[in-house]
Amino acid sequence: MTDLPDRRLLLVHAHPDDESINNGATMARYAAEGARVTLVTCTLGEEGEVIPPELAHLTPDRDDALGPHRVGELAAAMAELGVGDHRFLGGPGRYRDSGMMGAEQNHRPGSFWSADLDEAAGHLVEVVREVRPQVLVTYDPHGGYGHPDHIQAHRVAMRAADLAADLGVRPDLGAPWRISKIYWNRVPRSVAQAAFARLGEVLDKTPFAKAAGIDDVPGVVDDPVVTTEIDGSAFAAAKAAAMRAHVTQIEVAEPYFALSNALAQPLFTTEYYELVGAERTGARETDLFQGVVP
Repeated sequence: MTDLPDRRLLLVHAHPDDESINNGATMARYAAEGARVTLVTCTLGEEGEVIPPELAHLTPDRDDALGPHRVGELAAAMAELGVGDHRFLGGPGRYRDSGMMGAEQNHRPGSFWSADLDEAAGHLVEVVREVRPQVLVTYDPHGGYGHPDHIQAHRVAMRAADLAADLGVRPDLGAPWRISKIYWNRVPRSVAQAAFARLGEVLDKTPFAKAAGIDDVPGVVDDPVVTTEIDGSAFAAAKAAAMRAHVTQIEVAEPYFALSNALAQPLFTTEYYELVGAERTGARETDLFQGVVP
């Protein structure tokens, strides 16, 4: 295919809203620069809690209609970020949100946590071989904070990266493609500490009663682990708007936000990553495509 953009970025996330919180500024920046940004979301987020009281009927214990509603929220968020290529793994509703670790929903038939790894990865291989991304972004092996769907998204993304480059597997999925660089979402501990210190000074000026803690931020690691930082400050408004689009899940009061626990945490517009298989040498990268040959 000769009509593909020179730079192609694939992100793999567990639920609608994860992409905007973790990578919204990065996605908006690369989309604005003309890169092809493709998002694959693994579930509809059916087991999420709901913030607005008027939408409480969507929850699984009532109408069980949260998943389809969040499809619309995700479409609105992608419009705010300028991202036109979004898919659900295996199609909308193929895998159901598994709930938090240890919940009975983990083992419900059709849950993402209980999915066969190679089958789920095969769906992603189809996307990889079509889009041919040079760069893949997903979670670390712990899923950032231990959610089963985040852990499974990591496993599926990493397995698909291997399978997509394998000449011997599923030739019907298209020509093999080897991804050049794989990144895991991270936040440097010093950055998180400084952001929470600022939040503590102005908490009474936000609509949130209490602050979250650093342990509530997925992917916080010691600074030397972080290899790459993407300055998305020019796209702060787009990221905040994308997060606001996830009405059932997020309340935004820039530069802070809260999930259903109503605990304030920083809204980062510089986003951080760990390049898999690379040791930190000197200055951090400032471009996910650094060193990539189109």
